[in-house]
Amino acid sequence: MTRATQEMTDSLTDELEDHHARTRPLADFFSGPRRRGLAGLLLLALATAGLATFEGRERVAAAAGPLKIGVLIPGSKSDKGWMESGYDGLKRAEAKNGDKAKVSFVENVKFADMEQALTMLATKNELVIGVGGQTQASVLKVAKRFPKVKFSIVGGNKAPPVPNVAQYDVRQAEIAFVAGAAAAMLSKTGGVSYVGGLEIPAIVNAGKEFGKGARYVNPNIKYLESYTGDFDDVAKSKEATLAAIAQGADVHYHILNLGLRGMEQAAREKKTHIIGSYTDRCGTDPLYIAYTVTGVGFQVEYAIDQLVAGTWKPEFKPFGLAMGPMSSDIKVCGGLTPEQKKKLEAIQKDVLEGKIKTLDS
Repeated sequence: MTRATQEMTDSLTDELEDHHARTRPLADFFSGPRRRGLAGLLLLALATAGLATFEGRERVAAAAGPLKIGVLIPGSKSDKGWMESGYDGLKRAEAKNGDKAKVSFVENVKFADMEQALTMLATKNELVIGVGGQTQASVLKVAKRFPKVKFSIVGGNKAPPVPNVAQYDVRQAEIAFVAGAAAAMLSKTGGVSYVGGLEIPAIVNAGKEFGKGARYVNPNIKYLESYTGDFDDVAKSKEATLAAIAQGADVHYHILNLGLRGMEQAAREKKTHIIGSYTDRCGTDPLYIAYTVTGVGFQVEYAIDQLVAGTWKPEFKPFGLAMGPMSSDIKVCGGLTPEQKKKLEAIQKDVLEGKIKTLDS
């Protein structure tokens, strides 16, 4: 026993004896042999406390259990698009952080049910993440009712600051411009098309920039733009793509979720090609001639990593090209000449440096 430990033991024992005069029945319990037993128990408690101190904060954190994170994925986690990218990000964060974080998720949540789903997640988690701008209104509403819970929104429009909400701007319009330039280079017919889901600012701005990027490379390109009103409607996206093909488009870009299946069906039938969104999958399907990386999953991963590190904060944070290739990039699977590759790289660099201005997401 160290001198310091002995002194702490004597001090605590004396306090109990002093308490004897005020609470006789309790003092009687600690008299005689019990006093010696108590001293032993105190020594054990102090030794245990000292061990925990020497082992550091990590052990204390582990004893408290993993941080709990709940993720709302409005669509399907296997849509080859935005939702799947978000799901991939949460799985990467889960694997990276091990027993420091426990991540749960719900998927295929309709807009009318989002508030209820977010409320359920907020009651069980320290951080709740809404994957998509369509979750924004519900997140901001629920966050007011749970001021001690942290919320992060991936995508959406910039909103007034909220003390417990972080907003991440995907900046899809930046890489859409680069995708338009690539589409113009890859087109054999001189026609390209874009199909978006909901006609909301972030989706419309990406469509506009795709068209601008195509015209930047070929001022005479034919550009066709349409919206289905639903990210998941397969029939409508197929119809929109077929209509564009009938007008001469042979390269198609999109911001769709499950609705992408319809674009794929149309392109296969008519032997045209697609520039995919969100994740690089070059080599997996000859239908796709390029992919843009829009780091939805990267942002989900970022929010979880920040929570685990203790650095999460309410903020509006733009991602896009400035945050690196995991955040935003383009991968062309083939078909470009060395000169075209060099030109596309220069265009992307000019967008990054602000020499080419694009609309906000």
